Amino acid sequence: MVWKFLPKLARRFSNDIGIDLGTANTLVYVRGRGIVVNEPSVVAVNQKTGRVVAIGREAKNMLGRTPGHVVAVRPLVDGVISDFEVTEEMLAHLIRRAENLGKKMLGPRVVVGVPSGVTNVEIRAVRDATRNAGAREVHIVEQPMAGAIGIHLPVNEPIGNMVIDIGGGTTDIAVISLGGIVRSKNLRVAGDKLNNDIISYIRNEFKILIGEKTAEDIKVQVGSAYPEEEPRETTIKGRDLITGLPREVVITDSDIREAMAQSIMSLVEATREVLETTPPEILSDIMSRGIHIFGGGALIRNLDKLIADTVKIPVHISDDPLTAVARGAGIILENLEMYKEALIENEDELPPKK
Repeated sequence: MVWKFLPKLARRFSNDIGIDLGTANTLVYVRGRGIVVNEPSVVAVNQKTGRVVAIGREAKNMLGRTPGHVVAVRPLVDGVISDFEVTEEMLAHLIRRAENLGKKMLGPRVVVGVPSGVTNVEIRAVRDATRNAGAREVHIVEQPMAGAIGIHLPVNEPIGNMVIDIGGGTTDIAVISLGGIVRSKNLRVAGDKLNNDIISYIRNEFKILIGEKTAEDIKVQVGSAYPEEEPRETTIKGRDLITGLPREVVITDSDIREAMAQSIMSLVEATREVLETTPPEILSDIMSRGIHIFGGGALIRNLDKLIADTVKIPVHISDDPLTAVARGAGIILENLEMYKEALIENEDELPPKK
């Protein structure tokens, strides 16, 4: 009889934490408190001692400004763990920060969002890193599914929902119905790729070298997918590739549109491809309900208009698109039984094969 109450007791003496493990940013949701951590996925490591110097925003500010023996690294590349030990350190730090808000006796239950289409090896790496960081129980959910739950789409009903999650390293395009992903496509075209496109364009057209942070700032200030009524421009500073000296130039929104055009069109084409393979009944639902965009890339001006004009389906930008996946992980934690079908099965918990 005591066993019946153990899960409830465990929940009472531990925190429930949802993590959106992103290439650019990692968000942490704590049950009952909402999103408590929103930090860049960057870790600064001292190569002489092997010790972590800084994590998150503090480490991001060090990018491109560190001495030779301190390296600011991104432990996740294209949404996948590239440096296991550093990811573990980062997760442990973020979980400790979340735990300090409400000390409990047991390790937390954690729901982690990962890109769609990740391999079993990659899923195991995320699970192991989270467990080693102090989690008692780990559940994995695909980010487009978590985001759809976060923006309150009826994912468990027999209704077709289409979402596009444009993150830092990857873009996930998914069609969801009855608690599962019907069709999906994962692209390595997202925020980081657009930043690299801007760096390459400015190097080729203006013969100026700029850094990743400057490219990100330009994208936010003047980036758009379609021409706007009011033209935008910004001044950038970089190193002249011919003289080697600092130089300043004015960049317009049309320059940045040209820089990002190829990547944005590949994203639009991928959306069309997913729609082409979607079952007709679900497609009729999507036509009436529209496509929902979230993630940092959803903030690129007029991207929704470009997709809508191309695929002839209404496109909606979610409220607070940056936090959709983390909010979804939180909703899953509060209704674990309801969203059990949406989770990626844990191999350790599957019954043994006969």
